[in-house]
Amino acid sequence: MKLNNNGDFHIVGLNNTPQSQDGPRINDLIRADSVRCIGADGEQLGVIPINEALKIAENLSLDLVEIQPNVDPPVCKILDYGKFKYEAQKRKNEARKKQKIIDVKEIKLRPNIDNNDFIIKMKQVKKFIENGDKVKITLRFRGREMAHQTLGATVLDRVKDDTEELCKVETLPKLEGRQMVMILAPK
Repeated sequence: MKLNNNGDFHIVGLNNTPQSQDGPRINDLIRADSVRCIGADGEQLGVIPINEALKIAENLSLDLVEIQPNVDPPVCKILDYGKFKYEAQKRKNEARKKQKIIDVKEIKLRPNIDNNDFIIKMKQVKKFIENGDKVKITLRFRGREMAHQTLGATVLDRVKDDTEELCKVETLPKLEGRQMVMILAPK
């Protein structure tokens, strides 16, 4: 914090400039001497002094908004800032709505699984894959089954063969302690 000439405190950054707000700078917050200005209807007004750009925006009852601050001179556009913020928020919400959150579903198997049980598990795997989720296949060994890991590898190969038209193997089968794990992802 720093005391200014009026006796008020204001927060300053590392380079002794006031901290910026969220979003682009508008009107008097633009610090450049001249700007490349775009009019309200999209026409190029060229490089003009900041005072002239602010007067044009004020005459149209609109705001001067810094669109590209990192170029020299910065690009500013004359527009209604409230409407600009509203549309930006709307675009952000649309993008959030369209993104799909991929869940990882888990199916647990045993090395000596019965054929009917295997078919039911494969139906579940196919349902998860069709919904766009990843599937983690966990094959758990108990007791002396650890000596017969080839049985487990055979079961996972069978899973891979049954689901190869729907999905791809993201993580090949690997042994983690007493269980073998494989991850399938939709194509």
